[in-house]
Amino acid sequence: MMKSIVAGLAGTALLATAAFAQAPPAATDKAAPAATATTTTSASDQWRASKMSGLKIYNEANENIGSVNDLLMDKSGNIKIAVIGVGGFLGMGEHLVAVPFEKLKFVNEPVAYSGTAATSPPGRPASTTTTGAATGTDKTATTSSASKWYPDHAVFSASKDELKNMPEFKYSE
Repeated sequence: MMKSIVAGLAGTALLATAAFAQAPPAATDKAAPAATATTTTSASDQWRASKMSGLKIYNEANENIGSVNDLLMDKSGNIKIAVIGVGGFLGMGEHLVAVPFEKLKFVNEPVAYSGTAATSPPGRPASTTTTGAATGTDKTATTSSASKWYPDHAVFSASKDELKNMPEFKYSE
């Protein structure tokens, strides 16, 4: 048994030594292959579709009325429908509705909040006071919206109850 182990270790050491002993290929006088074009495309005015799922939707009164569950597009790639999840908790009991995509207004600035810690949303300090988020005039945002690849939220002209009363959206099979 000991001879087998020693033989195995010696073989492994020989193979490893041979691999480390190989020199990198020497430079030759041959012409270098044509350099591949490494152009980068700037898409600073574009949003990532993968970041749109879960995007919160507010009404004009800055009340959270739901979130984007899905985006449906036509065969030419134009987004036509936003499927919004309304109500429920952690996806349970959620009511899905389909709204025309052009009816959503996307906003880069955070939602307007003002008040005490009791009314501030989780993760936002109580001292934060912003205004005009639904109109896109908030100037107190600390995160550069140009550096994000998605909007902060969307605005839709409806109350949560109006959305809940809309016909439920179901995916056809």
